[in-house]
Amino acid sequence: MTFVVYILYSKNLDCYYIGHTQNLSIRLNQHNSQVSKSTKKTNDWEIVYQECFETRSDAVQRELEIKLKKSRKYIEMLLKNEPRAFGKGDRFSR
Repeated sequence: MTFVVYILYSKNLDCYYIGHTQNLSIRLNQHNSQVSKSTKKTNDWEIVYQECFETRSDAVQRELEIKLKKSRKYIEMLLKNEPRAFGKGDRFSR
């Protein structure tokens, strides 16, 4: 199974959300349906970054690594410098 670490962005809130999942399209739908407590303030979340891992433990480790930076600059550096980042208007394609 593949696990995905993802970063979502909300234009309304001008903020990022970091998480991991096995099914990114279902999880994005949950975020935008306001099912998730952490993201229920808005429904305009879009995927801006993803990384795939073979195990949940690797995905969780990477998610925590990103979260522990506690840095918007770090997230924006990932978006700017990594080929796994999506530009505006691009859709999840993996």
